[in-house]
Amino acid sequence: MTLALFLSVLIISILAGLPVAFALLLAAMVLMLHLDLFSADVLAQSLINGVDSFPLLAVPFFLVAGEVMSQGGLSTRIVKLAMTLVGHRQGGLGYVAIVTSVLLAGLSGSAVADAAALVSILYPMMQKSGYPGARSLGLLAAGGIIAPVIPPSLPLIIIGVAGNISIAKLFLGGIAPGLMMGAALMLVWSMMMRNETVETTPRASASERLQALREGIWALLLPIIIIGGIRFGIFTPTEAAVVAAVYAIVVSALIYRELSLRSFFDILVSSARSTAMVMFLVGAAMVAAWLITVAQLPQQLAELLGPLVDHPRLLMAVIMIIVLFVGMVMDLSPTILILVPLFMPIVKLAGIDPVYFGLMFVINTSIGLITPPVGTVLNVVCGVGKKPMSAVVSGTIPFIIAYLVLLALFIAFPALITVPMRFFAG
Repeated sequence: MTLALFLSVLIISILAGLPVAFALLLAAMVLMLHLDLFSADVLAQSLINGVDSFPLLAVPFFLVAGEVMSQGGLSTRIVKLAMTLVGHRQGGLGYVAIVTSVLLAGLSGSAVADAAALVSILYPMMQKSGYPGARSLGLLAAGGIIAPVIPPSLPLIIIGVAGNISIAKLFLGGIAPGLMMGAALMLVWSMMMRNETVETTPRASASERLQALREGIWALLLPIIIIGGIRFGIFTPTEAAVVAAVYAIVVSALIYRELSLRSFFDILVSSARSTAMVMFLVGAAMVAAWLITVAQLPQQLAELLGPLVDHPRLLMAVIMIIVLFVGMVMDLSPTILILVPLFMPIVKLAGIDPVYFGLMFVINTSIGLITPPVGTVLNVVCGVGKKPMSAVVSGTIPFIIAYLVLLALFIAFPALITVPMRFFAG
């Protein structure tokens, strides 16, 4: 009854057009009234305590770093490097998009920012070379959602806070599945372009590749610094965010010299607004999470899924199906903040590795970013590429299928994630 009440209020509020953060607070207030625990002071205090978290300090710094990289010339140099490496192959611009997606994911951690950059830079080139429009945009959208999986990643930080999971382990564990997502896109793209005739660029000479590497080396060093620093205990993920922001500013302003004082001010304002939205959403979710625990909603969910506790793979399959459908109608961060506190107790009861679960959850919800009707990345690609939703959706279908097959493999063989995770974590 309590679980049904909470979910009903939450779903009805969202469908009525209420912002997710306010819907969460409303559902929490209804739950407090139902449990006869309502107190405005407790509600306000819980909201403040929800964002009083050291790991969440990483959010504004990673946002600044991502924005600076996008406007400071790092993204264009990554594209140029990828072009010299794989641009000459049949369907080469698609491979450039995939390689760039993986490299940018290690810089910004934002699916929306990466997808927008990919479309604005590569889509006009693909059009000019005769690539099919829908397939091209579908690939660019699918490449963009690698960003939440490969560190640094805001969704990994959020799920670490929401599920009380080690963010450092999530960061190190996200490397292998992110690379596998890129490999899956390459496989699908190679099959799609086998019989296509498109214009290819000449093979870059060794000197051109070396020049592109020299220009892009400063961008490539950033993920190495972040991952290496976390791996060897030099700094925490939160401190890594500060390092990333300072590094990006220095490289963009002093080395590439493409970051002006005016654009830097605009970046700070934009990042402050995004941080405020994220923090308010997290605070509201933490209020709901506290009441979910008090109302023993995870125990009620455990009773429903109880027969699956002794079958961890089957339990993961059921949870992933639920998350997949929720992710199609709700954005990534709210899905994490609402469902993770509900599922985490039963996941631990089943003996599933919390880090593995967190990575699977983020991969799954990332797929929702390119599925209609809500798909944030899908809408960004449509807007930047100036194409209707129907065309872009048709282009993403083969890549969504590839991601779902990969997700199924991760469920059937958890070692695909856990073994590399332990390797990187030492």
